[in-house]
Amino acid sequence: MRNFDGIHPTVQIGDGVVLGEDIVIGPNTIIYDNVHIGSGSRIGANVILGEPCSGFYASSAGYENPVLMIGSGARIRAGSILYSGSTFGDGLETGHRVTIREGTSAGLNFRVGTLSDIQGDCYIGDYVRLHSNVHIGQKSKIGNFVWIFPYVVLTNDPHPPSNELVGVEVDDFAVIATMSVILPGIRIGQDALVGAGSIVNRNVEPESVVVGNPAKKVATVREIKSKKDGGAVYPWRHYFDRGMPWQGIGYDAWLANKE
Repeated sequence: MRNFDGIHPTVQIGDGVVLGEDIVIGPNTIIYDNVHIGSGSRIGANVILGEPCSGFYASSAGYENPVLMIGSGARIRAGSILYSGSTFGDGLETGHRVTIREGTSAGLNFRVGTLSDIQGDCYIGDYVRLHSNVHIGQKSKIGNFVWIFPYVVLTNDPHPPSNELVGVEVDDFAVIATMSVILPGIRIGQDALVGAGSIVNRNVEPESVVVGNPAKKVATVREIKSKKDGGAVYPWRHYFDRGMPWQGIGYDAWLANKE
């Protein structure tokens, strides 16, 4: 075991681990081989980083752990498990007991809530927000600035059980409300809103509002008005900025500066 400032003496650190500056790691955390953690990260207790892939359990002889890349400023809370072979941009934040399988690629400021489960080979963009108890099926593709609320399931098996996996696609700025299920191969368009408790079995057009089982279009997001003052609330990026890169300046100004 190696000793670093800010790292609890019970932490186990494997070979090929690369740690940035100013890292804090809590008790009983295990960091397997070939994990890279960016500067300023905070890792809670009983976390597993670089969990070996299935090949290790089939035959550990000759197995080499794929690299797990975690960007700077990560906040990984107690009990979370991140498998080897994934990449996360700066600002990753997890709740407690989150599981993220191998082959996942996530961008900047990805936040995922307690007890969520992300299966392997998923692509996730920048500033995606997954709330607690979300299941993201293998081969899902999620764009930038997407909100997925508690107990949502993105499925991937069109004929369960089968060997065919067809992931869900969620485009930029889409919102999927609590308790919804998205069936395999479905695409949720940009700025679309899936209402709570919906079962989505067909593609959702951009800016559409769909609800029900099966989900049907009932409006466009621009038709929805605030229950507080009757004003517009969608597309949400023009009316909400907390934690977003346009916080304090507005989306249009941010976009103009970015371009």
